[in-house]
Amino acid sequence: MTPQVLDILDRHQAKASFFCIGTLAARHSDLCREIIRRGHTIENHSQTHSRLFSLFDPWSIHREIRESQQTLTRITGCAPCFFRPTAGLRNPGLEPVLAHCGLRLCSWSKRGFDTREGDTDVVLARLTHDLKGGDILLLHDGNAARTKEGKPVILDVLPRLLAILAQANLRPVTLRSAIP
Repeated sequence: MTPQVLDILDRHQAKASFFCIGTLAARHSDLCREIIRRGHTIENHSQTHSRLFSLFDPWSIHREIRESQQTLTRITGCAPCFFRPTAGLRNPGLEPVLAHCGLRLCSWSKRGFDTREGDTDVVLARLTHDLKGGDILLLHDGNAARTKEGKPVILDVLPRLLAILAQANLRPVTLRSAIP
């Protein structure tokens, strides 16, 4: 559904940062290049997205991040600047690895739980409650929950979210634009 997400972002003249998993990016390298071509950024979300990532020893963390960094850089020609760990979970060994790899940790300030919640109104309410400039909104274009009609939640939420942002005079930008 990423091509549909890109089309929605284009229609609203919005930019986004896509946190990509190295193994999936390697399988969809043309799509990764399209994300970059349309003015968005690709950032590091580990090589395999292991659910055990936060329990890894520093060497395993380093391998996961380094391999993804190499994969994403090779595909896009641009090295990621930010890293988001699986489920946002981290351990004390992460920060030194990120420093060694030249990456900055990124989390979110608003999360819609769109991988579990099929009610678009609930997801949208979570993302827009007390919304302000500088918020980092987390949405998933992969592994999305589905509405009752079977449509990926993000495809219903994103156009409505972008309209609300425009009404509030907020402009979606990439992380690199917002955090130099």
